Amino acid sequence: MKPARKQRLMLIGLMVLGASVATGFALKSFNENLMYFFSTTDVMDGKAPKDALFRLGGMVIKGSVERPNDGMMVRFKLTDFSKEVTVEYTGILPDLFREGQGIVANGKLDSHGVFIAQEVLAKHDENYMPPEVKGSLKNQPAAPQK
Repeated sequence: MKPARKQRLMLIGLMVLGASVATGFALKSFNENLMYFFSTTDVMDGKAPKDALFRLGGMVIKGSVERPNDGMMVRFKLTDFSKEVTVEYTGILPDLFREGQGIVANGKLDSHGVFIAQEVLAKHDENYMPPEVKGSLKNQPAAPQK
């Protein structure tokens, strides 16, 4: 094999190897940052991951919001009108956060089954509901009327 041909072949091989490594890093990063959505029923049925971040959505149960200390920690319950999950969040809640409203929280479950939220997202007006929450509520039986 001629030296010029050998150099070209080696250069092409290095380019293919570099592109493969770059693709591998991109896929690994994408997979690590992927966050799935689960309803409260999915979480209570054990479908949610125990050691990974995910999104939890539902309606804040009226009368469930409590602030145990004088600090920034808030505890409340989310429901999809079938099952409920306790959520703990330390930080400033969005201005639109209220009981009876739909929210989506990012975080993970602790060893006691309590969802530890890192971020809480609230709806932006009275007609909006996050699509994930709307879809999960649509799959549940209607809420009992009081």
